[in-house]
Amino acid sequence: MRCHDAKDWLSARRDGNLKPSMASALQEHLTQCSECRTFERQQRQIEGLLKVSTPSQPLSVSTETIMRAVQQQRRVTEQLEDIRKQQQCRVQSLRKVGAASAALGIFTLSSLPLLILAIMIVQTDLVMNTLSLFNGIIDMCIILAQYFQAELTLVARDNWLLSGIAFAIVVMAGMWLRLMRPSQEA
Repeated sequence: MRCHDAKDWLSARRDGNLKPSMASALQEHLTQCSECRTFERQQRQIEGLLKVSTPSQPLSVSTETIMRAVQQQRRVTEQLEDIRKQQQCRVQSLRKVGAASAALGIFTLSSLPLLILAIMIVQTDLVMNTLSLFNGIIDMCIILAQYFQAELTLVARDNWLLSGIAFAIVVMAGMWLRLMRPSQEA
């Protein structure tokens, strides 16, 4: 008999499916093969451990225990739903505040040139005194503009840089519009 067959027969004997004629052949093989005897001992140890760890009586759970667990689960689910709704309300309020702040900031920045123009029209003397303070800076800006005139002409003539800048502005505007779009959540 081969060891492989003996191990199969050991499993059959454990399950109670081994014929008596095979049992004697198995016992004879076990007396001669130490490896199969070791395998049989290990199987018995495992069976013993399984019998100890398996409860003899099935656990009983009352209907009342199940109902309490269901009610507790329902309360937890309701609490999680309340938290989710609170978070949505906070996000909606922050979205409104953020949009209002952005609109106010853009309005303020865009109205600065108009304010400066109004001051220039109404307070001409003040503007002249301020410009005289910045006389050296204005001269430097004129000189720098003359130096950069050649490069600006190349940029305007080439159009690749301007096209790239325009493309970047369009992409950023699209991203901003996507971020400002209200969510489609139910």
